[in-house]
Amino acid sequence: MTDREVFLDYLAAKSGRPRHQLKNHPMTPVNDLPESTLSGHSQDELLEIARQNAPAVHVDFQTTTKAELPTALNKFIAAKADGRLLLPTYDENYQAFGLEEWRDGLDPKPSFWVPGAGREVNIDTANHSEAAIGFADFLCAESCTITAPTTPGQGRAFHFLPVHYLSIIRKSKIVARTRQAMDYYEPALKSGELKTSNINFITGTSSTGDIEMVLVVGVHGPLDMTYLVVEDM
Repeated sequence: MTDREVFLDYLAAKSGRPRHQLKNHPMTPVNDLPESTLSGHSQDELLEIARQNAPAVHVDFQTTTKAELPTALNKFIAAKADGRLLLPTYDENYQAFGLEEWRDGLDPKPSFWVPGAGREVNIDTANHSEAAIGFADFLCAESCTITAPTTPGQGRAFHFLPVHYLSIIRKSKIVARTRQAMDYYEPALKSGELKTSNINFITGTSSTGDIEMVLVVGVHGPLDMTYLVVEDM
């Protein structure tokens, strides 16, 4: 028995009742709002909903095509990277987006989140990067939230330590809400198709209004975020 079990058994004994078991009391949803909200929208409509919601979470929302993607990324690098760009080691996405030649031709050469390099090494690299370009699985239109599982080639701190951040998202992967993203992740995790320590749900820049109700953006992460949606993918 673990300390947790001992503690819960102690509470039940002191309360004079048997342990509450979730299997005997399964959750019954009170409504279908997680599934029905924004349901029935086309990808074009979800794209516009996400675009309209982007200013509220301080996101620079952009669109491009697969052919023009390298040009759009170069504009971001020229404006934000200052010679210190961080990229993921994530070969399947480079190939899918047609970015292998672009990646290999970058000058100055970027840094990479390297699998097996060690946590401290990768965190130090990310911490000294001026900008990062990463890949997201989904964009949730309702909240303008991107999702990105932690992987060996794109670790957790990859998204939060660089000063400026851009995420590449397929238009076909825009979903209504986080519920639809989890409809993919839950079976993928259970089957072992997806192996990750966590899934990052990122809704724009970090911000706080705790100090005299003055909004400060980028306190706990990048100062600005760009979502780049590839419309023909």
